[in-house]
Amino acid sequence: MKNKEAQLDINISVSYSNFNLDINQIMPLNGITGIFGHSASGKSTLLRAIAGLEKNLSGAIKLSDSQLVDTEQGTYLKPEARHVGLVFQNSRLFEHLSVLGNLEYAAKRCKNSQLDINDIIELTKLKPLLNNHVNQLSGGQQQRVALARAILAEPKLLLLDEPLSALDQHSKKALLSMMLTIQKQLNLPMLYVSHSLDELQQVCDNLLIMSQGKIVNFGNIHQVIHSLNDLKKDDRDEVTELTAQQTSLSLPIKNVCNEYGLTSLSLKDGQAIYLDCDDSYNKKTEQLRCFILASDISITLTEPVNSSIVNHLLGTIVCIQQNKNKVLLTVECGKQDFFVTISSFSQQKLSLKIQQQVYLQFKASAVRTFIH
Repeated sequence: MKNKEAQLDINISVSYSNFNLDINQIMPLNGITGIFGHSASGKSTLLRAIAGLEKNLSGAIKLSDSQLVDTEQGTYLKPEARHVGLVFQNSRLFEHLSVLGNLEYAAKRCKNSQLDINDIIELTKLKPLLNNHVNQLSGGQQQRVALARAILAEPKLLLLDEPLSALDQHSKKALLSMMLTIQKQLNLPMLYVSHSLDELQQVCDNLLIMSQGKIVNFGNIHQVIHSLNDLKKDDRDEVTELTAQQTSLSLPIKNVCNEYGLTSLSLKDGQAIYLDCDDSYNKKTEQLRCFILASDISITLTEPVNSSIVNHLLGTIVCIQQNKNKVLLTVECGKQDFFVTISSFSQQKLSLKIQQQVYLQFKASAVRTFIH
């Protein structure tokens, strides 16, 4: 699939009696793009419009060189002509068919097929389940079949509408890892809707934030997550109430599981971050996605030498935001911004100010990952 320069150009309006969706956005489709927002913000409506399931719209949608919709020109491609795959919250499989039957159905409908069904079965780890009927599968297994079936249609873009929402934690982790592998091996752009910022942080390259039918932010996953930390945002009750203030990181692994059961990550200035080991870390994993809640980091003016807390980073305060009795500090350590929430009392007690050097403290267990 040649999707290296895929781009989605959307300029549409969808109107209902109690809801309006107005989107005007050009999105480069490299990797996985997350879509995040509160309930009824328009996430699923946007996916339906792209997939061709939303008729009550005006405007235009273009996927690379293919004009999917242009209501002024009278263009509205049918869903099956758009080369767009869609995986829903529930798998929507054919219950009268086996797993293999569901996959063969999708493969036969794809004209000029380039993918080998056996390769996709291997990629989605479905070989032991091929003869099972759908009602014999767990929720996670059903979603794997739905994902494989969508891939076998050989779409130019895959839409994922909260496919993990009904799954347990173990199944979520497995499917997220599988999505990453599929995206990289097939170079298949994905738009992934989720209510979980933790999930999106682990797999997405870019993040689109929606609120009340509009896009309020779009860009690099880490930068957009950090924008949600802002204490002064007028819409904090809308989008940011869904999130915890945090530092979102993607860092190279320095050492895997030392003799103390810790893995270390490298900052650009040579400082290291330690986190608890996990069996899924290995030497082939070059970068690790992780996050640290702002409330899990504390500030000290002197280096904490005699402390059970393993992480202590030297940094410089570059921003101070105050809102009532809370203070959000942005501290730069090794060219990486870290976000720390403390009380106004602590800020006054330490006389913290811009450009002051401080030490950050946080436990290894405070460095969190979702997949691992």
